[in-house]
Amino acid sequence: MNIEIEKRIGNNLRKIRESKKMTQNEASAKLQLEGCDITRSALAKIEVGQRHVYPDEIIMFKQIYNVTYEQIFQ
Repeated sequence: MNIEIEKRIGNNLRKIRESKKMTQNEASAKLQLEGCDITRSALAKIEVGQRHVYPDEIIMFKQIYNVTYEQIFQ
């Protein structure tokens, strides 16, 4: 995937998480409860574009943040 797209998606996920007043620890815990094996460190890397975000993770982000795919990908 294009690095600029990865950074944009990560930045969107960070903004969404912050707008929900969630810490990275809280978000990763919610993802884990939904069956997504992700650590706080992995989430931090996604948010800065250093780690690829997988399709199943995108689905889980949409669920725990209660947002649309458009908000994640804008």
